[in-house]
Amino acid sequence: MMQDQATDNKTPQPVPPTDASHEEVFDKGQTFESLGLRTSVLKGVEAAGFKHPTVVQAQLIPPMMSGKDLLGQARTGSGKTAAFGLPLLCLCEKDVPAQALVLVPTRELAMQVTAEINDLGRFTPIRAASIFGGEQIRGQAERLKKGGHIIVGTPGRVMDMAQRGHFSFRGIRFAVLDEVDRMLDIGFRDDIRRILEQCPPPGKRQTVMVSATISGEIERLARKQMHDAEKIVVAAGSLTVNSVEQHYLAVNPWDKKHLLIHLLTHEEPAMTLVFCRLKRKVDELARALNAAGIDARAIHGDMPQGKRNTVMKQLRGGELTVLVASDLASRGIDVEDISHVVNYDLPEDPEVYVHRIGRTARAGRKGVAWSLVTPEQGPLLTEIEMLINREVPKMDYHDFKPTPKPAEYRDERPAAGGLIRADVAPAAAPPTEPEAKVSRLQRAAQMEPPAAADPSKFPGGLVPTKMPPKRMHGRVPRR
Repeated sequence: MMQDQATDNKTPQPVPPTDASHEEVFDKGQTFESLGLRTSVLKGVEAAGFKHPTVVQAQLIPPMMSGKDLLGQARTGSGKTAAFGLPLLCLCEKDVPAQALVLVPTRELAMQVTAEINDLGRFTPIRAASIFGGEQIRGQAERLKKGGHIIVGTPGRVMDMAQRGHFSFRGIRFAVLDEVDRMLDIGFRDDIRRILEQCPPPGKRQTVMVSATISGEIERLARKQMHDAEKIVVAAGSLTVNSVEQHYLAVNPWDKKHLLIHLLTHEEPAMTLVFCRLKRKVDELARALNAAGIDARAIHGDMPQGKRNTVMKQLRGGELTVLVASDLASRGIDVEDISHVVNYDLPEDPEVYVHRIGRTARAGRKGVAWSLVTPEQGPLLTEIEMLINREVPKMDYHDFKPTPKPAEYRDERPAAGGLIRADVAPAAAPPTEPEAKVSRLQRAAQMEPPAAADPSKFPGGLVPTKMPPKRMHGRVPRR
């Protein structure tokens, strides 16, 4: 394992996976043959280069093969897609279309899951087809006709395609919710409920829900759609893999952009994923990095699907150095070569942190996660440490010099309670001239009096001195 270097101003580059990092992810005492998979599926697993299942695969595949409803929680990057994909390839029948439904929160994740299932099932007659918004319905309908035994899609497009008659929910025998914490979030709850209510009821269908984080509220909602579900929690001690070296850097909010550029130009990581909270910040930061000579691209939910596909193709092809992303768009970014993850904006939901840094250190590899933390975000950092059950050490970067607060800078909204952790306070910036604080009334008193009004321009010579007591505010009375 990498050793923590809290006081070092240089972070080592990730190295190829070692036996120690693999032992945390893979179950060396199991083989895929011992899990009861079909011979044709085992052939695809072998062709993909896998010898031993991951821990989550070893624990989820046998009960899923036996027909149980499952609620599975495991770290990001631990092989959850294959944990439900391999059993689906074994359990689906070759002459029955649209018998399995896999719901995911984003388009990128739909494409990623579909590609992985089809890769593992290359020697079987079972095929997965992805459907999601942003692409023409006609093309996706053709994919379903060509053998969509397993439908992988986002909730909105799944409902749309079913309403158009391209498949029926009544034929669904297997329902899988990937990233269930996001799928049952406020924005997806009603769609998920409507979809599952049109499928055969619990007990008549097998339901599997998986995620890296599952809160008590999410589990309660999930169990309403399941029958006697078995909950399997893999590696409950810490939600983040030990092969991710985590650090935070204390920084003033106005210095964050400069610090990120400094890190990317001094450390030169192989491939970096930078997370921002707002879509407009994603575009703004990508432009700033390009202006600084750093090859960066942006990806978020408001981008056209064709452009998102192009960016993902460049990322997977190793053509990108830096990708700036929003949280929702990042779901489905499963690229083995991501060496660094940067939390440019610390997430307000600690569970989002888990999903973010899980984009690196995939399947036993090593990675680095940096978080830029402002003094007001101390409570957020503490919540994250409590959730992942480990301390995130501080990284002091002595080569970077803080700057004075710009006069035009507006303070960010502080964290709940407005508390400040002493250890996240950055080095003091050079003193600045105090700003003149003049009240609105004082400024009004300093203004020159208006020119005298011309009585001839007002009816009867009466000059108004204030606004009328009642105004219509632009509303016109109608009959």
